[in-house]
Amino acid sequence: MATQVVMEALSPTMEEGRLVEWKKQEGETVAVGDVLAEVETDKAVMELVARVAGVLLRQTVSAGQTVPVSSPIALIGQPGEAVPAAGGNGAGATAAASASAAVPRAPAPKSAPAAPAGAGPVAPAGVAPAPVAAPLASAPASGARVKASPLARKIAQERGLDLRVIQGSGPEGRIVLRDLETARAARPASGAPAPAAAGQAPSIVPRPVAIPPGAEFTDVPLSQMRKTIARRLVQSIGPVPTFYLTSDVDMERVAEAREAMLAGPTEGKVSFNDIIIKAVAAALRQHPACNAWWQDDHIRYWSDVHIGMAVAIEDGLITP
Repeated sequence: MATQVVMEALSPTMEEGRLVEWKKQEGETVAVGDVLAEVETDKAVMELVARVAGVLLRQTVSAGQTVPVSSPIALIGQPGEAVPAAGGNGAGATAAASASAAVPRAPAPKSAPAAPAGAGPVAPAGVAPAPVAAPLASAPASGARVKASPLARKIAQERGLDLRVIQGSGPEGRIVLRDLETARAARPASGAPAPAAAGQAPSIVPRPVAIPPGAEFTDVPLSQMRKTIARRLVQSIGPVPTFYLTSDVDMERVAEAREAMLAGPTEGKVSFNDIIIKAVAAALRQHPACNAWWQDDHIRYWSDVHIGMAVAIEDGLITP
């Protein structure tokens, strides 16, 4: 019996996901752990992996579609297995389509070469993705793609970093965002923009919006990240009274302490952001009334302290 593939919650707060690109096509063999598709969550673009082995019988959701968590998006079964006539996308499959889908097809020819190591952002909704090379695990060593998270690939291209010269610290050597922070010496990828100078923050410039001549307005769909940002902003300032506290702080001693740490045996770079985050955490330990949640009929005081620092990126903001 065919097994349904559902839209998984790839982040703790994910309620729906946009299927950016299918990495496996109908008729291709799938192994447990293979990347089926890339999904845009409320945090970043993540990989959806197969939980069962078999053949991808049908994609019931097209690239660019947004579906709620737990909604079916594909079917995996055995070669030659009949595919149910009802399509998960509501389009309704014909009997002929069902019959053709039941016959295992050869994988689509991959006429285009594998994407380069510093491949840019995924294609926007409505744009057909380029043909994809074989999965990372089965790619030949001489032309194997670099293992990197989708967010790391995007940031690497924006900064002009060559992923082939970066050592990954993620699972199975995968390059993750933190690896890019220590890759200042990496050479720019071919044709990529030059990286920002030392100490210079990357430019966060919104993408230009083209309004057709004579048009009164143009609509640009929201990314999952921007949807979540808008929802959270309304929630944060709506039901709970908001007030602001300001304070002036003399940072001269902090600057001296930082210089002493940089000159000492401390591993890695200590930034002012690190020190401020540490100070905030210590303050929450001393003032637990500030480390609390409003819960309608009670207040919940937390024993653990978790600090999230918002960092602006082109499409919104993240808290790495």
